[in-house]
This record gives sequence, structure tokens and C-alpha cells, in this order.
Amino acid sequence: MNIKINSRDPVYIQVIQYFKEQIATGVLEPGQEISSRRELANKLKINPNTAQRAYKEMEEQGLIFTEGNLPSRITKNEVIIKQVREELILEAVNTFIASVQSINVPLEEAIGLIKKNYEKNPGGQEGNQ
Repeated sequence: MNIKINSRDPVYIQVIQYFKEQIATGVLEPGQEISSRRELANKLKINPNTAQRAYKEMEEQGLIFTEGNLPSRITKNEVIIKQVREELILEAVNTFIASVQSINVPLEEAIGLIKKNYEKNPGGQEGNQ
């Protein structure tokens, strides 16, 4: 588990974002068992209450489910998984749009650069521009 905690955003939000990214990319598969709240807190060296808050929020969003005393698992709901993926894509697209609009890049030029760099930069590796 490789979460880089920053000081800008609440830690529980960063934990949720990490799980969303792992779900959207298929690293965490539907129905997959996840660490307990206590295990997560120990791994990330965060307060157990913070881990509890993240899990509670993820349960409310339908990202994870817990049946009785069994370990929590990633949702099997394909609609939710699709929504998470779309949400992350839209966040990235909106950030990109705001950036290129702030420097007055014409849409066609931006699209051309996206196509050119997207194909030569598989896997989203930085540095191939």
C-alpha cells in the first residue's frame, strides 16, 4: 500500500481517494477483501479513528461493504465502479482544461498534443513529452 499523505487534504479523504484509484484501475477487484481498519492505521501510521472515518465514508458511498463480523470487501456493484472511474477521469480532465485554458491553448492544439503524447506515453509515465 503506497499512499503519499500530504498536509493539504484531510487524511481520511486521501485514503478514500487512494481506494478509488485502486478500484478504478482494477488493482482492487470487486469482492476483494481489504485490510481491517486497525491494520490500515498501522500500515499508514495514521490514527485508527481516521481509518475508521475513511471506511465509514467508503461504506456510505458504496465503495466497500462489510457483512457482520467479516472483513470489509470492495463493492461488486459495477455501476458504482463505473461511476468511480468516470469521477476520476472527469477530475483529471477538468484539471487539464483549467490549466490549458489559463494559458489560452486552442482546443485543437490541446487535442493534438494529447493524442501525440498519450500514444507515446503508455501507462502514464512522466517524462515522455
